[in-house]
Amino acid sequence: MSRHVAIVTDSTAYLPQRTMERHGIIAVPLTVVLGDRALEEGAEISTRSLAEALQKRRPVTTSRPSPEIFAATYRRLAEEGATSVVSLHLSSELSGTHDAAVLAAREAPVPVRVVDTGMVAMALGFCALTAAEVADGGGTVDEAVTAAEKRAAATSAYFYVDTLDYLRRGGRIGAAQALLGSALAVKPLLQLEGGRIELLEKVRTSSKAIARLQEIVAERAGTSEVDIAVHHLAAPDRAATFADQLRERVPGLMDLHVSEVGAVIGAHTGPGLLGAVVSPR
Repeated sequence: MSRHVAIVTDSTAYLPQRTMERHGIIAVPLTVVLGDRALEEGAEISTRSLAEALQKRRPVTTSRPSPEIFAATYRRLAEEGATSVVSLHLSSELSGTHDAAVLAAREAPVPVRVVDTGMVAMALGFCALTAAEVADGGGTVDEAVTAAEKRAAATSAYFYVDTLDYLRRGGRIGAAQALLGSALAVKPLLQLEGGRIELLEKVRTSSKAIARLQEIVAERAGTSEVDIAVHHLAAPDRAATFADQLRERVPGLMDLHVSEVGAVIGAHTGPGLLGAVVSPR
């Protein structure tokens, strides 16, 4: 390895592969259980296969990586020359991934700092990237962790879903439970708050909801330098149009990532998802 501080995250960070390779970031995969088959996210199940399964109402669940997988990852990094590891993961309110990493860290051959970012998707990805940039520059574990935590605290994530049904089935909607009685009459805008998925606003139609989502993102970005990620599931045209509009509305936009979410997040949101992450520099 070219540095002593290794950076680990998980497959829900959805960082571009080239970015991960350039910075040496390792992503431990979560698992999607499709029927009776357990498949690794990013390697064994495509988002197209997931979307088709969801549309056919086939049973789909997700599970965390095992502590053994994390332990093997930490051992390998130590063997490659790392003297410490920063392991950054999606919100512990949404997954047991953080807990599995903590268990593995106790037996690791080098010190491992496990961080619950409270984030998911590129909101997590930006945290991992920031930690990697600090490590690339020769920073310490403490400096990498502090930078990642600062980035997480400044980052906001918002999203629109066509239906709450998938979130309800997976038990991931938190305070948005209050919407269930009127879910058919509204299109909800949600946000990540305190590591949980919470209701932000109720809007009457999908077009109005997406327009309002764009307003919220532009307001949150303001005029400061920000990175933005636009996520979708089975809605590439919607995401591309949304991204183009943000390019015009956000004067301080630096990097803009547009990508389809992986199978783990997609299993809980369903096709039609449109999400936006705003992360000040």
